Amino acid sequence: MKALRASWLLLRGGAHLLGGWWTIRTRFAKLTQAQREAEVQRWAAGFLRVWRIDLQVRGTPPAGGPLMLVANHISWLDILVMHAAGFCRFVAKSDIKGWPVIGTMATEAGTLYIERESRRDALRVVHHMRDALLRGEVVGVFPEGTTSDGRTLLPFHANLIQAAISAQSPVLPVALEFVDMRTGAISMAPIYIGDQSLGGSVWRTLTTPGIRAVVSYGAPQPPQGHERREWAASLRDDVAALRGPLAGSAKL
Repeated sequence: MKALRASWLLLRGGAHLLGGWWTIRTRFAKLTQAQREAEVQRWAAGFLRVWRIDLQVRGTPPAGGPLMLVANHISWLDILVMHAAGFCRFVAKSDIKGWPVIGTMATEAGTLYIERESRRDALRVVHHMRDALLRGEVVGVFPEGTTSDGRTLLPFHANLIQAAISAQSPVLPVALEFVDMRTGAISMAPIYIGDQSLGGSVWRTLTTPGIRAVVSYGAPQPPQGHERREWAASLRDDVAALRGPLAGSAKL
Protein backbone atom coordinates (compact mmCIF):
# COMPACT_ATOMS: atom_id res chain seq x y z
CA MET A 1 0.00 0.00 0.00
CA LYS A 2 2.85 2.42 0.77
CA ALA A 3 4.34 1.85 -2.66
CA LEU A 4 1.00 2.39 -4.39
CA ARG A 5 0.36 5.56 -2.43
CA ALA A 6 3.85 6.87 -3.15
CA SER A 7 3.51 6.10 -6.86
CA TRP A 8 0.20 7.98 -7.00
CA LEU A 9 1.73 10.98 -5.23
CA LEU A 10 4.70 10.87 -7.56
CA LEU A 11 2.39 11.07 -10.58
CA ARG A 12 0.43 13.93 -9.04
CA GLY A 13 3.63 15.76 -8.20
CA GLY A 14 4.86 15.34 -11.76
CA ALA A 15 1.61 16.77 -13.09
CA HIS A 16 1.89 19.73 -10.72
CA LEU A 17 5.48 20.29 -11.81
CA LEU A 18 4.52 20.30 -15.48
CA GLY A 19 1.64 22.66 -14.70
CA GLY A 20 4.07 25.12 -13.15
CA TRP A 21 6.41 24.81 -16.12
CA TRP A 22 3.50 25.49 -18.50
CA THR A 23 2.49 28.57 -16.50
CA ILE A 24 6.03 29.92 -16.82
CA ARG A 25 6.15 29.25 -20.55
CA THR A 26 2.76 30.78 -21.32
CA ARG A 27 1.92 33.37 -18.64
CA PHE A 28 5.01 34.68 -16.86
CA ALA A 29 5.93 37.21 -19.55
CA LYS A 30 2.57 38.93 -19.02
CA LEU A 31 2.82 39.18 -15.23
CA THR A 32 4.31 41.92 -13.06
CA GLN A 33 7.13 40.98 -10.70
CA ALA A 34 4.73 41.00 -7.75
CA GLN A 35 2.35 38.71 -9.63
CA ARG A 36 5.20 36.35 -10.50
CA GLU A 37 6.26 36.14 -6.87
CA ALA A 38 2.68 35.41 -5.78
CA GLU A 39 2.40 32.73 -8.46
CA VAL A 40 5.62 31.04 -7.32
CA GLN A 41 4.42 31.07 -3.71
CA ARG A 42 1.01 29.67 -4.70
CA TRP A 43 2.60 26.91 -6.79
CA ALA A 44 5.07 25.91 -4.05
CA ALA A 45 2.31 25.73 -1.43
CA GLY A 46 0.25 23.65 -3.85
CA PHE A 47 3.12 21.23 -4.37
CA LEU A 48 3.40 20.63 -0.62
CA ARG A 49 -0.35 19.98 -0.45
CA VAL A 50 -0.19 17.53 -3.37
CA TRP A 51 2.52 15.54 -1.59
CA ARG A 52 0.66 15.84 1.75
CA ILE A 53 3.41 17.74 3.49
CA ASP A 54 1.99 20.02 6.15
CA LEU A 55 3.43 23.54 6.42
CA GLN A 56 3.77 25.37 9.71
CA VAL A 57 5.09 28.94 9.81
CA ARG A 58 6.37 30.43 13.05
CA GLY A 59 7.12 34.11 13.27
CA THR A 60 6.48 36.62 10.50
CA PRO A 61 7.52 36.01 6.88
CA PRO A 62 9.10 39.08 5.28
CA ALA A 63 6.72 41.37 3.44
CA GLY A 64 9.50 42.86 1.33
CA GLY A 65 13.13 43.84 1.11
CA PRO A 66 15.83 44.76 1.13
CA LEU A 67 16.44 41.67 3.24
CA MET A 68 18.69 38.61 3.25
CA LEU A 69 17.34 35.35 4.66
CA VAL A 70 19.88 32.87 6.07
CA ALA A 71 18.60 29.35 6.71
CA ASN A 72 19.92 25.91 7.57
CA HIS A 73 19.88 23.38 4.75
CA ILE A 74 18.42 19.88 5.06
CA SER A 75 16.73 18.75 1.88
CA TRP A 76 15.90 19.35 -1.77
CA LEU A 77 12.52 20.40 -0.32
CA ASP A 78 13.95 23.44 1.48
CA ILE A 79 13.52 25.91 -1.39
CA LEU A 80 9.93 24.77 -2.00
CA VAL A 81 9.13 25.08 1.69
CA MET A 82 10.58 28.58 1.95
CA HIS A 83 8.85 29.69 -1.25
CA ALA A 84 5.55 28.40 0.14
CA ALA A 85 6.07 30.43 3.33
CA GLY A 86 7.14 33.61 1.50
CA PHE A 87 8.84 34.32 -1.81
CA CYS A 88 12.53 35.16 -2.05
CA ARG A 89 15.30 34.88 -4.63
CA PHE A 90 17.57 31.97 -3.82
CA VAL A 91 21.24 31.37 -4.35
CA ALA A 92 21.57 27.75 -5.51
CA LYS A 93 24.23 25.50 -6.95
CA SER A 94 24.72 25.89 -10.69
CA ASP A 95 23.86 22.23 -11.39
CA ILE A 96 20.16 23.01 -10.92
CA LYS A 97 20.13 25.32 -13.93
CA GLY A 98 20.59 22.36 -16.27
CA TRP A 99 17.92 20.14 -14.71
CA PRO A 100 14.99 19.43 -17.09
CA VAL A 101 11.85 21.45 -16.26
CA ILE A 102 13.08 22.30 -12.74
CA GLY A 103 15.99 24.34 -14.10
CA THR A 104 13.66 26.46 -16.22
CA MET A 105 11.34 27.03 -13.27
CA ALA A 106 14.19 27.92 -10.90
CA THR A 107 15.63 30.40 -13.40
CA GLU A 108 12.29 32.10 -14.00
CA ALA A 109 11.77 32.32 -10.22
CA GLY A 110 14.88 34.51 -10.08
CA THR A 111 17.43 32.00 -8.78
CA LEU A 112 21.05 33.16 -8.67
CA TYR A 113 23.43 30.32 -9.54
CA ILE A 114 26.82 29.74 -7.99
CA GLU A 115 29.77 27.43 -8.68
CA ARG A 116 30.37 26.51 -5.05
CA GLU A 117 33.95 25.37 -5.58
CA SER A 118 35.04 28.64 -7.24
CA ARG A 119 36.05 31.64 -5.14
CA ARG A 120 35.90 33.85 -8.22
CA ASP A 121 32.32 32.79 -8.91
CA ALA A 122 31.39 33.39 -5.28
CA LEU A 123 32.60 36.98 -5.67
CA ARG A 124 30.49 37.36 -8.82
CA VAL A 125 27.39 36.07 -7.02
CA VAL A 126 28.02 38.35 -4.03
CA HIS A 127 27.95 41.33 -6.43
CA HIS A 128 24.65 40.12 -7.93
CA MET A 129 23.19 39.58 -4.46
CA ARG A 130 24.27 43.07 -3.41
CA ASP A 131 22.60 44.53 -6.50
CA ALA A 132 19.39 42.60 -5.78
CA LEU A 133 19.35 43.85 -2.20
CA LEU A 134 19.95 47.43 -3.37
CA ARG A 135 16.88 47.01 -5.59
CA GLY A 136 14.87 46.16 -2.48
CA GLU A 137 14.56 42.41 -3.06
CA VAL A 138 14.50 39.49 -0.59
CA VAL A 139 17.39 37.08 -1.16
CA GLY A 140 17.70 33.67 0.50
CA VAL A 141 20.94 31.74 1.14
CA PHE A 142 22.04 28.51 2.83
CA PRO A 143 25.34 29.51 4.47
CA GLU A 144 26.23 25.91 5.40
CA GLY A 145 26.99 25.44 1.72
CA THR A 146 25.55 21.91 1.73
CA THR A 147 22.86 19.88 3.47
CA SER A 148 23.09 18.54 7.02
CA ASP A 149 21.04 15.86 8.79
CA GLY A 150 18.64 18.34 10.41
CA ARG A 151 19.83 17.57 13.93
CA THR A 152 22.98 19.68 13.94
CA LEU A 153 24.19 22.72 12.03
CA LEU A 154 27.36 22.92 9.98
CA PRO A 155 29.51 26.08 10.21
CA PHE A 156 28.11 29.07 8.31
CA HIS A 157 30.36 30.29 5.51
CA ALA A 158 30.78 34.04 5.61
CA ASN A 159 31.41 34.92 1.96
CA LEU A 160 27.77 35.38 0.92
CA ILE A 161 27.02 37.41 4.07
CA GLN A 162 29.27 40.10 2.61
CA ALA A 163 26.47 41.02 0.19
CA ALA A 164 24.29 42.23 3.07
CA ILE A 165 27.14 44.28 4.53
CA SER A 166 27.93 45.83 1.16
CA ALA A 167 24.27 46.68 0.53
CA GLN A 168 23.71 47.72 4.18
CA SER A 169 20.78 45.31 4.25
CA PRO A 170 19.34 43.61 7.33
CA VAL A 171 19.60 39.82 7.66
CA LEU A 172 16.83 37.55 8.95
CA PRO A 173 17.69 34.13 10.47
CA VAL A 174 15.36 31.30 9.42
CA ALA A 175 15.24 27.77 10.82
CA LEU A 176 13.94 24.79 8.85
CA GLU A 177 12.80 21.50 10.37
CA PHE A 178 10.95 18.43 9.14
CA VAL A 179 8.84 16.92 11.89
CA ASP A 180 7.01 13.62 12.32
CA MET A 181 3.49 14.77 13.14
CA ARG A 182 2.74 11.54 15.03
CA THR A 183 5.62 11.82 17.49
CA GLY A 184 6.82 15.42 17.32
CA ALA A 185 10.40 14.22 16.67
CA ILE A 186 12.60 15.33 13.80
CA SER A 187 11.78 13.34 10.63
CA MET A 188 14.79 12.06 8.72
CA ALA A 189 12.72 11.07 5.67
CA PRO A 190 13.40 14.19 3.52
CA ILE A 191 17.12 14.52 4.29
CA TYR A 192 19.49 14.53 1.32
CA ILE A 193 23.10 14.33 2.45
CA GLY A 194 26.37 12.66 1.56
CA ASP A 195 26.09 9.94 -1.06
CA GLN A 196 22.32 9.60 -0.75
CA SER A 197 20.45 9.72 -4.04
CA LEU A 198 17.79 12.29 -4.81
CA GLY A 199 15.46 9.48 -5.86
CA GLY A 200 15.90 7.74 -2.53
CA SER A 201 15.13 10.93 -0.60
CA VAL A 202 12.01 11.56 -2.69
CA TRP A 203 10.81 7.98 -2.19
CA ARG A 204 11.33 8.12 1.60
CA THR A 205 9.39 11.37 1.68
CA LEU A 206 6.49 9.91 -0.27
CA THR A 207 6.32 6.69 1.75
CA THR A 208 6.48 8.44 5.13
CA PRO A 209 3.08 9.78 6.23
CA GLY A 210 2.65 12.77 8.50
CA ILE A 211 5.62 14.98 7.59
CA ARG A 212 5.38 18.60 8.68
CA ALA A 213 7.72 21.29 7.37
CA VAL A 214 8.33 23.98 9.99
CA VAL A 215 9.69 27.39 9.00
CA SER A 216 10.67 29.61 11.94
CA TYR A 217 11.49 33.27 11.29
CA GLY A 218 13.60 35.23 13.73
CA ALA A 219 14.08 38.97 14.01
CA PRO A 220 15.90 40.99 11.33
CA GLN A 221 19.37 42.16 12.30
CA PRO A 222 20.82 45.45 11.02
CA PRO A 223 24.24 45.24 9.34
CA GLN A 224 25.86 48.11 11.19
CA GLY A 225 28.85 47.12 13.31
CA HIS A 226 29.19 43.61 11.87
CA GLU A 227 32.14 41.90 10.23
CA ARG A 228 31.14 39.03 7.99
CA ARG A 229 32.83 36.15 9.83
CA GLU A 230 31.62 37.27 13.23
CA TRP A 231 28.14 37.87 11.85
CA ALA A 232 28.01 34.45 10.16
CA ALA A 233 28.86 32.74 13.47
CA SER A 234 26.26 34.82 15.31
CA LEU A 235 23.59 34.06 12.73
CA ARG A 236 24.32 30.35 13.04
CA ASP A 237 23.64 30.60 16.78
CA ASP A 238 20.38 32.43 16.05
CA VAL A 239 19.22 29.76 13.59
CA ALA A 240 20.12 27.03 16.09
CA ALA A 241 18.08 28.78 18.79
CA LEU A 242 15.05 29.07 16.51
CA ARG A 243 14.96 25.30 16.01
CA GLY A 244 13.95 24.86 19.62
CA PRO A 245 13.73 21.59 21.58
CA LEU A 246 13.32 19.35 18.50
CA ALA A 247 16.99 19.58 17.55
CA GLY A 248 18.97 16.49 18.41
CA SER A 249 16.04 14.06 18.18
CA ALA A 250 15.18 12.09 15.07
CA LYS A 251 12.48 9.86 13.63
CA LEU A 252 13.28 7.56 10.69
